[in-house]
Amino acid sequence: QVQLVESGGGSVQAGGSLRLSCTASLYTFSNYCLAWFRQAPGEEREGVAVITRGGGSTLYADSVMGRFTISEDNANHTLYLQMNSLKLEDTCMYYCAASSSWWGGLEAARYSYWGQGTQVTVSS
Repeated sequence: QVQLVESGGGSVQAGGSLRLSCTASLYTFSNYCLAWFRQAPGEEREGVAVITRGGGSTLYADSVMGRFTISEDNANHTLYLQMNSLKLEDTCMYYCAASSSWWGGLEAARYSYWGQGTQVTVSS
């Protein structure tokens, strides 16, 4: 069973930083493509960043390129999303997701497993 648990969300002023974490089992970390998505109320879920098994390749949404960094800690089975220079429009619920495909990309339909989400609120 794939279980993903996010943490690290909170409230921050525009221009600030937050780091999200997603813990998973060793099996999940070794066999699934992991990604971060976000969703604002009334909006579709948006792919933010994805990393392949082993961390060899990453992809970012244009809206976060240069500000967000996805990384993983294999020893602790933890996926991270470092978010810098946060903007008001980054306010969303952020989700960790896992795809059994080697490359899930940023399409939500390719991901079968989701965490419960962690809220990020950016204020002026």
